[in-house]
Amino acid sequence: MTADKESYGDETNQDSEVEQTPTENVTEDTEDDKITFKDLGVVDVLCEACEELKWKKPSKIQKEAIPVALLGKDIIGLAETGSGKTGAFALPILQALLENPQRYFALILTPTRELAFQISEQFEALGASIGVKCAVIVGGMDMVAQALMLSKKPHIIIATPGRLVDHLENTKGFNLRPLKYLVMDEADRILNMDFEVEVDKILRVIPRERHTYLFSATMTKKVQKLQRASLQDPVKVEVSTKYQTVDKLMQSYIFIPVKFKDVYLVHILNEMAGNSFIVFVSTCAGALRCALLLRNLGLAAVPLHGQMSQNKRLAALNKFKSKSRSVLICTDVASRGLDIPHVDVVINLDIPLHSKDYIHRVGRTARAGRAGKAITFVTQYDVELYQRIEQLIGKQLPLYKTEESEVMVLQERVAEAQRLTRIEMKELEDKKSTKGKKRGADSDDDTEDAVGVRRRIKGKPKHAGKKRKR
Repeated sequence: MTADKESYGDETNQDSEVEQTPTENVTEDTEDDKITFKDLGVVDVLCEACEELKWKKPSKIQKEAIPVALLGKDIIGLAETGSGKTGAFALPILQALLENPQRYFALILTPTRELAFQISEQFEALGASIGVKCAVIVGGMDMVAQALMLSKKPHIIIATPGRLVDHLENTKGFNLRPLKYLVMDEADRILNMDFEVEVDKILRVIPRERHTYLFSATMTKKVQKLQRASLQDPVKVEVSTKYQTVDKLMQSYIFIPVKFKDVYLVHILNEMAGNSFIVFVSTCAGALRCALLLRNLGLAAVPLHGQMSQNKRLAALNKFKSKSRSVLICTDVASRGLDIPHVDVVINLDIPLHSKDYIHRVGRTARAGRAGKAITFVTQYDVELYQRIEQLIGKQLPLYKTEESEVMVLQERVAEAQRLTRIEMKELEDKKSTKGKKRGADSDDDTEDAVGVRRRIKGKPKHAGKKRKR
């Protein structure tokens, strides 16, 4: 397991490399809970906005980061997921904007589109009384409409790196030379190899004289990565000294043969009926298959994955947020940053390949002081990955107790649903590959219409579709 420690081990311990980076440590404060946003130096108009959002008192990361940010320092912020990181950078930026109103004031980079929309909502809610204008620039949406938004010169741009580079290269008259603030939310993902080319391009065209904030629940400390973000004498604000999950989260695992995964999933969803669930799977096809399977069993499930169009992704998320669907089946596209207050249970149907992703996934529940549950499915092929997770979070998880005889009662029903699902998946594949049906392919990607495809088709003569084609 030694090689394993290098890539998955607890990187938050200071190593010899890190000491070269001029960071100043700010550790967790033991002060009482009476501190208000006003005490941190936040102006009255923003304190009122916090009250309207029902933010009664600052969270730990906000207590540590806001005063440092108001002094004009660069920040590396490390706090467990669900701890109010967005407020920790949004409030200082809005306060600086009040003192020095200008367009293209701040750029927030995020790794996922859904997180970009969520951050935008928070900025707009906090800045509603001061007239803040935000633009969300993400892939999967119309470039021309986004170019029009940018031409109106918003104060805050929230973007995914790839689409922002598209606009910097192709949208006439758009540049980020006036920029005063750069924030990287989920910074370890953005500074990773995935976005390397895009981030380098962005850093080349924005001013060197600016404030830079990096925030994440799991922060890599590789010096080169931090240097690429061009931090100047940063202060490290840390409210969790190691990778951890929140205290109110009840975590457990279930050890089962891989062929009974679906049966156990259905059993747990039935056993905990009335809760809302996020089920994480490893692939887009897996998310689609699982959603169809659950629908065939009469469960209200909706998928969310990277191959869906952006509008469908937002629609799926809204259905889940509005509680019209109780189960969200998603890939890691939804593992970071998404704040859906009512998530009661997170189920890792497929174990994450990277241990850090576990922390982000289970952080979708037990947010902002609420309780929550996380159950991880471990099959005979996942033991090593699971041990890495336990090593990372520094605790052994209890076994989730189930009665095998009770679970296996469902086996026949689940097998029939699996058969129907295979047929539906094949039909969707055929539909997508049929020439001239591009529109149809897109409209099926959230499979909301695909519930009971067989049942709808049964009543129609087989040649009906062919006639329509002519």
